[in-house]
Amino acid sequence: MSTLKKTIWITAGVLVSILAVVGFIYYRTMLSPNVVVKGEPKYLLVYEEDTFDDVVKHLKKLGAMKDMDSFIRTAKRNGYPEQICPGRYKLEDGMSNYLLVHRLINNRQAPLSITFNNIRTKKQLAQRLSEQLMMKEADLLDLLNDPVALSEFGVSPESSVALFIPNSYEVYWTVTPNDLLCRMKKEYDKFWTKERMNKLAEVGISQLEVSTLASIVEEETNKLEERPMVAGLYLNRLRKGMKLQADPTVKFALGNFALRRLLSGHLSVNSPYNTYQNFGLPPGPIRIPSMNAIDAVLNYARHDYLFMCAKSDRSGYHDFTVTFDEHKGNATKYRKSLDERNIH
Repeated sequence: MSTLKKTIWITAGVLVSILAVVGFIYYRTMLSPNVVVKGEPKYLLVYEEDTFDDVVKHLKKLGAMKDMDSFIRTAKRNGYPEQICPGRYKLEDGMSNYLLVHRLINNRQAPLSITFNNIRTKKQLAQRLSEQLMMKEADLLDLLNDPVALSEFGVSPESSVALFIPNSYEVYWTVTPNDLLCRMKKEYDKFWTKERMNKLAEVGISQLEVSTLASIVEEETNKLEERPMVAGLYLNRLRKGMKLQADPTVKFALGNFALRRLLSGHLSVNSPYNTYQNFGLPPGPIRIPSMNAIDAVLNYARHDYLFMCAKSDRSGYHDFTVTFDEHKGNATKYRKSLDERNIH
């Protein structure tokens, strides 16, 4: 073999070896599995103000990377430090650096399921959601109290919580307060099916008023089978032009849901939510009513009852009466039971 041919073969061999080494390094750095997740899924949370160094710190804390240096090299090679997107990203077992960086750069977030139930106030709602999402509690509260912004959704600061039908919803961790409210409005409209709208016409009050009445019903009783009875009673009072005189509205006005006994001083509190002082429904819900409570109003029991009083046996149920004289007898027994338990 000539010297020239030998040189060519040697050069080719060297080039192949170099390419093989480069390919191996490329594969090991970018394409080989570098994420280890055993058991519960792990999620990388990237906040709005995070830098690349912060992202690296978050990953180290999660302990899911086999080789952090190779991830850093891949991220820098693909320009990730200059295009960080906040979000919640799922780390999957066996992911390569390239796949993870590609997911981060393109904001391929993993949705999460948010839930909220047993909520009484806007502040509680904002706190519960801010615990699950990136949004700040104050930002959501500002929106729920902004009459101009809320007018686009057909609600007011007093009724804005009615749009939040308790359930589980899939959203992105980075959802903004406005986008969340848009989503809740869509879910609210979806909840009000044709069947429910037909029942609404028969009840004779608006959708938001149904939510307000449902919130009172839910505060009055946790006995599901009793809720249509309570709803029917308050609808009877509304139709007769009587004050609702609903104890839960007074507790809401006072901001004290733990009160076990209402006294005359409590009943005179000056508030539009005090249905002992004002006619009709309060300006908005006194809690976020459940689907069950809303349906209890739409499927209210037809009867002639106008008065109700908690049973003295502490069962959680109520005595219903048509006349005030009958009601006074039940109220006397109930007050006696409170006295016996030293509830003042």
